[in-house]
Amino acid sequence: MKAAAQKKGRPRRRTNKFRPWLLLFRLSAWLFVALVLWCGYLLWLINNHVNQDFAPADAGIVLGAAMWGDAPSPALRERLEYAYRLYEDGKVDKLILSGGHDANGATKSEAEGMRDYLLAKGIRGDKLLLEDKSHSTYENLLNSQAIANDNNYSSVIIITHDYHAARAASIAKHLKFADAQVAGTKSEVLNPVYNETREVLAFTKWKLDSMLLLFGVRSPDPML
Repeated sequence: MKAAAQKKGRPRRRTNKFRPWLLLFRLSAWLFVALVLWCGYLLWLINNHVNQDFAPADAGIVLGAAMWGDAPSPALRERLEYAYRLYEDGKVDKLILSGGHDANGATKSEAEGMRDYLLAKGIRGDKLLLEDKSHSTYENLLNSQAIANDNNYSSVIIITHDYHAARAASIAKHLKFADAQVAGTKSEVLNPVYNETREVLAFTKWKLDSMLLLFGVRSPDPML
C-alpha cells in the first residue's frame, strides 16, 4: 500500500511536445504586431510634415501627378497653384516641371501640361524647365537633379502634396541633394484615407528599394 501511494503521489512529467501550429501562431502574432508598428511609424512620418518658412532657392521642382486628357488633374493643379505662390513670393526663381507621359492616352506629358498651365497664369517660358521622361518619384528627383546640376542650381524646393512630402524628402536625401527643402500642400480634392494608405505601401516599397540600391542589388527603374 505504501509503495502504491508513493507511486500515485509522484508528479506527472510534462512532455515538451513540438506543436508547429503554436509556433506558427506566435510568429504570425509577432509579424502582425511588427506590421502595425511599422504602419503606425510611416503614418506618423507622413502626417508629421510641417511646412517651414522656406529660404529662397534657385529653383522649385514640381513633382508630376495625373493628367486628365491634356490638362492637369485637379490634384496636379493644387501642386501648380502652390508652386505659383512660391514663385510669386520670390521663394524660387525657376521651376523644374517633372513628369513623363501618362498611360491614359494624353498627348502631352505631365511636364508639358504643367508648363501650359503656368504659362496661362503669366509665368514666362524662360522660367520653366521641363523634365518629361520620368514615371516615378525617384525618377522625378533623379532627372530633375541632373537639370539642376546642369544649370548650376545649388538649392531647390521640392513641391508636392503633404502626404507625399516625407517620401520625397527621403528620396532626395538618398540622392544626396545638396540643399533641398520640401514643400507639401494640403489637398481639397483627394481622398486622404486612400492616399495615405497608398503612400504607406509606396513608402514601404521605397524603403526596401533603397536598401537594395545601397548594395547595388537592383535597378531603380520600376520604383514608385
